[in-house]
Amino acid sequence: MKLDILAIGAHPDDVELTCAGTLAKSRKQGYKTGIIDLTKGELGTRGDDVIRAKEAAKAAKILGCIRENVNLPDGNIEVSQANIKALIRIYRKYRPNVILIPHFNERHPDHVHAHHLCREAWFYSGLRKIRTTLEGKEQAPWRPDRYYHFMQWTEFTPSFIVDITDVYEIRLRSIRAHKSQFYDPRSKDPQTLLSQKAFDGFLETRAKNYGYQIGVTYGEPFYSTESIGIGDLFDLKMFKG
Repeated sequence: MKLDILAIGAHPDDVELTCAGTLAKSRKQGYKTGIIDLTKGELGTRGDDVIRAKEAAKAAKILGCIRENVNLPDGNIEVSQANIKALIRIYRKYRPNVILIPHFNERHPDHVHAHHLCREAWFYSGLRKIRTTLEGKEQAPWRPDRYYHFMQWTEFTPSFIVDITDVYEIRLRSIRAHKSQFYDPRSKDPQTLLSQKAFDGFLETRAKNYGYQIGVTYGEPFYSTESIGIGDLFDLKMFKG
């Protein structure tokens, strides 16, 4: 299946926490979207890989996305030739025009390694002399037109902010689908940074903060290493003072 947008996270729930609103909005606009989880999140303090796989499938259904797991080991996302080639196969399989990937400056080492893996695979997937096969058939080269970084723990100055106001509830539902990872007073699992009740407030505050900066209620920030052009000054959403 040819996709328009493919979001890639190190763990199940990474994409939901960072750019689910953008995926939901894009889906609403008629674009085909997908999520790739690099690992099963098996090292996570709460839940296990079976629970997390079910939660990931539920979230994907809410967002209307296809979803696939590369099954790399959690805590060991190596930027190796084997892993680069595995991701090249994904890019060539779905042929997205845009990929959304982790930022390079992050608290979690898996997120940093995921950035570099995604970025290197992005470049090499366009080289015809790097050959890959899928289900016994040779794949054609494919390099997504562009990639943008989503924000996880560490903040950056955004290159642009997507207005997700009209799909904010869908974003919330997709996050809550990962029930094992977030606040649940009935859970017997140990507390984590994400499972505290205050984390819910943090997520809303961040979305409101970036929405406020462009004069809307909720927004999701992204970073681009390349300049972004526009065709009409009146297409811009800006803070209204």
